[in-house]
Amino acid sequence: MKKFMLDRRQAISLGFTAAASLGLTACSDGPSEPAADTKGDNTAAVNTDIDKDAFDKLVATVEQADDATIQANSWAKAIKDAGTFRLGATRTSVLFSQLDETTGKVYGFDAAIYLSLIRYILGDENKYDYTQMTSDTRESVLQNDNVDAVFATYTINDKRKALVSFAGPYFVAHQGVLVAADNSDINSIDDLKGKKVAVQSGSTGPQIVEEYAPEAEVQEFSKDDECRAALEQGRVDAYVVDNTLHMGNIVKNPGKYRLAVDSFGPEDKYGIGLKLGSDGVDFVNDFLKKFEDDGKWAEFYKICIADRTGATAETEAPVLGD
Repeated sequence: MKKFMLDRRQAISLGFTAAASLGLTACSDGPSEPAADTKGDNTAAVNTDIDKDAFDKLVATVEQADDATIQANSWAKAIKDAGTFRLGATRTSVLFSQLDETTGKVYGFDAAIYLSLIRYILGDENKYDYTQMTSDTRESVLQNDNVDAVFATYTINDKRKALVSFAGPYFVAHQGVLVAADNSDINSIDDLKGKKVAVQSGSTGPQIVEEYAPEAEVQEFSKDDECRAALEQGRVDAYVVDNTLHMGNIVKNPGKYRLAVDSFGPEDKYGIGLKLGSDGVDFVNDFLKKFEDDGKWAEFYKICIADRTGATAETEAPVLGD
């Protein structure tokens, strides 16, 4: 089977060394393709908890946009005039947007971007109203003007671009195949033949499985935890979704799952969803360019992902508008 490799811009591949030490090695039968190099086991050195102080301090360094910049853009001006950002996001993605119930704050790479953007527009990252997103509600809340933007590891594709507009991309991932830690039957895409495979409705999962494993039996669920519950209960044999989400679940639940296939399929370019035709796309892309140029993208990647997974290789942000 062809091995799908990530280039240096596809940051998430860098984290699988830690994923192996935290979860994959708990199973005696590893993937059929070479596992990540675990020489010099760094399990003890990796702290999977995010450095909240470093995260908060970095957000606080974001400078507010000047009034002329805000007034020149109708999307940003409407947010500034309202005094609050209507945010569509999630709070259950370990590496990208995770609620800390002890503080009520949200941490992760997506959270870093939206908190920074809110501070850039309003001068205070706490000035937002939150709406919970699922894979199948992201388009509707934008079309109905319920939120100003959606940040939810939201893959850009042509079907969605007919319904909403995207700023970015700000991150690139691939698909992964998650199985129970004691599952030794699935070690490649070919092994999904005849197997029950969980996917999230409204995600790219159904079409990806149809293309790469057409003889698999697809079962759709609305949320990540429902997919994992079905996997844990034996109602499905595998779960296909972005490898970023899988890696987060492995970090959070060491020894419970393993990645049978760590990376396959086309690039998943994560974008920021806005209402179709919104001039907010230009504003957000200008913000993202500043965010990358001043080093904040790289610093937040280190805090939110690299430091928590043991990633050591060089990475950089994807090309905006690519």
